[in-house]
Amino acid sequence: MSSLLTRIKTKPTHFTLSLKIALLSSVVVFSCASFADETLKEGITPATDISQIPAAAKLRKDTVVAGISEPQGIFNPYFFVNGWDENVTNVIFSRLIDWDSHGKLVPGLAESWSVSPDNKVYTIKLRPNLTFSDGSPLTAEDVAFTLTVLYDPKYDGDTDITLANIAGGAEYKAGKADSVSGLKVIDPLTLQVTTTQPGATTLAKIGGPVLSKAYYGKGYQRGNLDYLRTLHGKPLGNGPYVYEKYIPGQEIRFHANTHFYRGTPPTPRFIYRVTNPSTNFQLFQTGETDYDAFTSRPDDIEQLKMLGFANINLFGSSDYSKVEFNVRRPALQDVKVRQALIYGLDRQKLIDVVYQGYGKVAIEPIAPISWAYNTDGVNPYKFDPAQAKKLLDEAGWKPGPDGIRVKDGKRLELTLLVSKKVLNDALIPIAKENWQQIGVLLKPQVVDFNALMAQRKAGNYDLASFSTSTLNDPHDGVWDYYSTEAKESGYNNPQVDKLINEGNAVLDVEKRKPIYHQLYKVLADDPPAILLGNREILSASSARVTGFKPDIYNGLTGSLPDVKIVK
Repeated sequence: MSSLLTRIKTKPTHFTLSLKIALLSSVVVFSCASFADETLKEGITPATDISQIPAAAKLRKDTVVAGISEPQGIFNPYFFVNGWDENVTNVIFSRLIDWDSHGKLVPGLAESWSVSPDNKVYTIKLRPNLTFSDGSPLTAEDVAFTLTVLYDPKYDGDTDITLANIAGGAEYKAGKADSVSGLKVIDPLTLQVTTTQPGATTLAKIGGPVLSKAYYGKGYQRGNLDYLRTLHGKPLGNGPYVYEKYIPGQEIRFHANTHFYRGTPPTPRFIYRVTNPSTNFQLFQTGETDYDAFTSRPDDIEQLKMLGFANINLFGSSDYSKVEFNVRRPALQDVKVRQALIYGLDRQKLIDVVYQGYGKVAIEPIAPISWAYNTDGVNPYKFDPAQAKKLLDEAGWKPGPDGIRVKDGKRLELTLLVSKKVLNDALIPIAKENWQQIGVLLKPQVVDFNALMAQRKAGNYDLASFSTSTLNDPHDGVWDYYSTEAKESGYNNPQVDKLINEGNAVLDVEKRKPIYHQLYKVLADDPPAILLGNREILSASSARVTGFKPDIYNGLTGSLPDVKIVK
């Protein structure tokens, strides 16, 4: 699963923005400057008064407790369907290859890797003496087994290994081969993976968690994953902690893995406690949890500051929100109309109202946290109704008797598909008012998310508002939406296709950067969407513990092996 739910989960707000949204068209106007003196800076804001640590927390001498929403209980990193289950599996399983806090790949269970000159053959070297939590050895055979399971015809999880283009994978899946020819175990510490084409995201796709072949693969045969599925509630991993017990609706218990490759974690016991938006602050305040995620809003932050004992962490998300154009619609085929709609939307007001200082207007289809982010030379499309009107005039859309523009006898009326969420609650009134002022009539349609995606796939829309999932690589933020292969919107720009392919064919980050910078300029000039915003994520940990440094790529579990209880 590639979404924010697979990282730190933010909780719905404790208060409503309905009053502010209702007043948008009259007296409430915000700007980033109005938040400048109040907003929390990104990073960790340390606790101000550790004497306020609750007594209940001090009683836990060997245990750290973090909040989580309701897991389903499928604790296998390749089979869960509930994002909270992934938070659990991240405690139990380590990745072959990790991400750093900026999305760059770094060694995990793999000590190193090399890639052939044609970027098609990957040689992965495991760290010596790796074991699973039961002490059994972890070898290249286990990695090959894991990747083979992902190509099994009966595999129905969310990991799409076909995007890695491993040689022989399709043949194995179709029953035309007894093994995946592109997986070759050289020795217990070395796996060679041969692919049919270069891919910058391939290493991340083959570098996920590793399943024990001896434990999960007993009697495994292609097309039969029944035995493996019986182990969803009895996971055997290799991560910092070992799974003990799940009490539905209450908690998940773990103890430190003495076989963890980075050494036994300093905190003997870890617990995920099931919380919800109405209880998470209270549980943190009373010391019943040591860590949780909250809504990035001034009210929530002020509450945390007043506790005194909270280390407050604010970090950027890697996703972005947008309004996609259906370029198949005649009016939207004209780039000047699309540009006018961007100039004519006060995105700064939208972001200020929704995120209240904890979000930014999106300028590129990637978040500022990414190594690929660079806005130099990219048109920011600052709110400019006059420029919007000028572009619509040039496109031949002239104001009609009621102010709505007309061309060839057709009025400039556009439908906007939205799902029910705070961002869209604010977007509708702002967009309706802004666009009416430039001569565009907006007709919003509020549907549930599944219906939105179905209508989008069918091409039954003019505009559609949604957010991307978590983007671990800049390729993910453009290929799924703006390449010719992403057929929903009808967007087609050969130069964009060329740059997307070039960006994915090169593996070196420094060589990829200029490709994406050029791509973002082209996308700004010929926009396939109105980029809305990048948001920030808020979490807090008790001053009784140190070491929590969550980020969007690793969640809290990336730093969990370093978490210590302050003596």
